[in-house]
This record gives sequence, C-alpha cells and structure tokens, in this order.
Amino acid sequence: MNELSDLRALHTDAPLPDTARLAPARVRLTQAFRQETAADPAPVRPPRRTRRTFLVTAAATGALAVTGGIVVSLPDGAAPADGGLLSAQASAAALELAATTVEKQAVTEPGPKQWVYEKSMSFTQGKPQTSEEWTRWDGTGHANLPGLPGEGDMSDFDPNKLQVWYGPNQEEKWAKEGYDDRSQRQFWRFLSTLPSDPDRMMKRIREEHAIGDIKGETRAERDWREINVLYRSVLLPSHVQAGLFRALAKIPGARVEKGVKDPLGRAAIGVSVNYAKPSAAGWQGKQELFFDPKTYAYLGEKQRTRPAGPSKEESRGSGEVTFAPLPASNAVITARLGWGVVDKPGARP
Repeated sequence: MNELSDLRALHTDAPLPDTARLAPARVRLTQAFRQETAADPAPVRPPRRTRRTFLVTAAATGALAVTGGIVVSLPDGAAPADGGLLSAQASAAALELAATTVEKQAVTEPGPKQWVYEKSMSFTQGKPQTSEEWTRWDGTGHANLPGLPGEGDMSDFDPNKLQVWYGPNQEEKWAKEGYDDRSQRQFWRFLSTLPSDPDRMMKRIREEHAIGDIKGETRAERDWREINVLYRSVLLPSHVQAGLFRALAKIPGARVEKGVKDPLGRAAIGVSVNYAKPSAAGWQGKQELFFDPKTYAYLGEKQRTRPAGPSKEESRGSGEVTFAPLPASNAVITARLGWGVVDKPGARP
C-alpha cells in the first residue's frame, strides 16, 4: 500500500470529473506513479485525481537553479569517511539549523499565469528515467517532456515533443461542486495559513487526510509519510519548510547523517528513519530524505519496501485470500535535477 493507492481510494462517492479536468490529472498521476512505484516504466493512465495529486508530482524550494550529477550506487549504510549518523540530540540541533536557514529564504508566490518547472529522475528497477513538468500556477495549464500518450489513435504520437494542455479555470467550480481538486495556487494559500509551530502544523496537515489513513499506522509513521509527500510539493512557503524540519526532529528514531551522497552522487545530508519491521504502509528498512548541505533544498529520496517474497492480499468481493510476489526491486528512488518558476511551458530557469 502506498500514497498512490491511498489517493485512488479517497472520496469514491465524489462526482465524476469531466474530460477537461481529467486531462491534467492523467499527466500528474502518471508522473506520480512513475516516482512512487518500482513497476514497469511504461506510462499508465490513472483514472482520476484527488486532493493532493499535485503534491506527489515533484518538490521544490525557493532556489531557481538547475543542477546535474552522475548516478552512483552506494551500498546500504555506506557513507564517506567524513560522514556519520548523528545522535538524537545532535540530529535535533542539525535540523534546527536547517529550519533557521530556510525560514530566512524568501519564497515568493508566482503570478497566476506563471509556470512552475520541475525536472526529476526516477529509478525504475535500477534504470534511470528523466522527466520534465510545467504546471501553470492557476491550474489552467500543464506540460510534459517526454509527452504521455492520450486516448484514441496515437499512431503519430511523438514522446519527444512537448505536450501542453490548457483548460478553463476550475478553482471556483471545484469548490462549488465539492471536488477535492486544488490548483497549486490554492494549496500554496492553504499552506500559508499553517502555524509555524511544528506540532500545530502537523495536526492541521493530518486533519486534511489528503494521503489517507492506514489501519495500524502509528503517529510517527503517518508524520513521516506526510512530510515525505510535502517535500515533493512544487513550492513551499519558508515557514512551512522550517516547520517540516522541526517536525522531523520530533519523529522518534529520525536521525541526520552527514557526508552522504544523494541518488545522483551529489554531496548531501540525509534524514532517515529505520523500520526493523514493515510499517503499516509496507515500508521496511532505512527510509531516507536528502538535502543540500548548505541551502537545505530537497534533493531526493530513497524509500525501501519489505524484501521480495510472498505477500498476502485479499481479493475484492469474494473475501478469498490470494498470494502474490512482491516486486524484485524493493526501493523507490527519485532525485530532483532542477526546478524554478518560468513564464511559459517549455522554458527552463
């Protein structure tokens, strides 16, 4: 079970979206699916979008630079000689330093006609896959490279051509008709209302129920999932970034590791938790978030599921129990290569 399955399960009784609403949803959920699973890299077309669809597409902070790196493979637990896992007290101090640093960095809300750009790389069964995404701030436009196939005759489809979708402004309609959808502008404005105190902030975030509840999940596991998804947001207000670092410091077992490399081999600091047994969401082992060691910008993640083997799964309707093997690859790895705010789709910072 993961955030994608949670999203699909939310509000099944909501009115069905029309074609215009589905167009950007297909693009965004497809992008999320690529990042959230270790399945076949071929694009899929999820049926609909819900409250935090745009959250699972990508994340960004205030920096507007594009960086690159060489893909490397480090054994689990390995770190350079100048690195090391900090104690709980030292980790809290390091996260407080991160919080005080990012809350001084101004992040300005884009204009309604501006576009948020994000370039990311995901690793599917060990194979890197790069994608670029542009989302108009008011929710009326979306673009992708590579493009994603649509419905009908796709014989002339060119994945290397920028695929751009435009639609009407749906913000008022979504609110009036009871849809969960929010443009990035609407979600930014929700985040802007959050208190700076990490406990009160996380309480408000949990109340949104955007990623869904999982039976048996502890508060610490839920907060890690919420923070993990939020760091993939396109833009975060400075006080929210700071609050998330302080919230990480409050998660039991969360530790900072210095001198590590992110999934692209870039110098980073890591924040991790370690699940000796599978969490309620199915994660097991070391779960890591990576940040730039100077600016504390989010760089990527490595999430591990329980080792491959038989898993019990209840089939729908009949109540019978069937068994299916888990994927051979048990790591979800993503990295951000570039991000920023631009004036049109196809432009890069």
